[in-house]
Amino acid sequence: MSILFEWIVAPFAEFGFMQRALGGAIMLSVSACPVGVFLMLRRMSLTGDAMAHAILPGAAIGFLFYGLQLIPMTLGGLVAGVVVALGSGFVSRLTIQKEDASMAAFYLISLALGVMIVSLRGSNVDLMHVLFGTVLALNDEALTLIAMISVVTLASLAVFWRALVAECLDPLFLRSVSRLGPPVHFVFLGLVVLNLVGGFQALGTLLAVGLMMLPAAAARFWTSRVAPMCLLAIVIGIASCIGGLLLSYHASLASGPAIILFAGAVYLLSTLVGTRGILASWVRPSLHRTA
Repeated sequence: MSILFEWIVAPFAEFGFMQRALGGAIMLSVSACPVGVFLMLRRMSLTGDAMAHAILPGAAIGFLFYGLQLIPMTLGGLVAGVVVALGSGFVSRLTIQKEDASMAAFYLISLALGVMIVSLRGSNVDLMHVLFGTVLALNDEALTLIAMISVVTLASLAVFWRALVAECLDPLFLRSVSRLGPPVHFVFLGLVVLNLVGGFQALGTLLAVGLMMLPAAAARFWTSRVAPMCLLAIVIGIASCIGGLLLSYHASLASGPAIILFAGAVYLLSTLVGTRGILASWVRPSLHRTA
């Protein structure tokens, strides 16, 4: 018991920075993982990755004028994410180009622009901070922002739950019986941007989407129902945050990548032993042949 306490409980009990990191990571998991489930069910997983890069130039402009201050970088990232989401949507609707291609073009431009802006003033350390975050350096201001984003996200999911599920399963049916289709789509994109902005504070622009998508993708191998999938994704996200923080503490590793790698390990394990994974797909035909 003493060994378990020393390895699992003591780091969070003794150090305030570990407590703040854990609190922020848990709130991000509760908020971002259900959004990741809907992104996956909509076949928009790479859109989340594109949007994560899209917030970079806005955050970089905030950094250029105010340094590593929370509010300017957050507002800049939020505005940039909304601009890219709306811009790629308009291009796909007004031209022959599909939304995935326009989103890819916008995110590549955003990524290059953001890195260039940060390099104008900052050092390599500042660039690494923007790209990969500093979950162990979360302050009360950042935790308050993440908490607000979590509340807004959970409230929005509760209000638009049926419409979101319907759009995932049969968007044409939703459009035929309701006018909520386009508004719900843009509300959902807004939630994606909000959670990526929140994740940016802890994990940076490159890794924020990892906590959103990997637990969701892992949960897909265990259930086909949307509500249990969201709950399981949250559990996997929280477990990944705890495991990643402990791994980074004891092995002196970068905390953000450790969290994402832990989530990646859970994903790979789920692909093998999940009830809808590889081994299950092999067992079911053999059972049918012996029946």
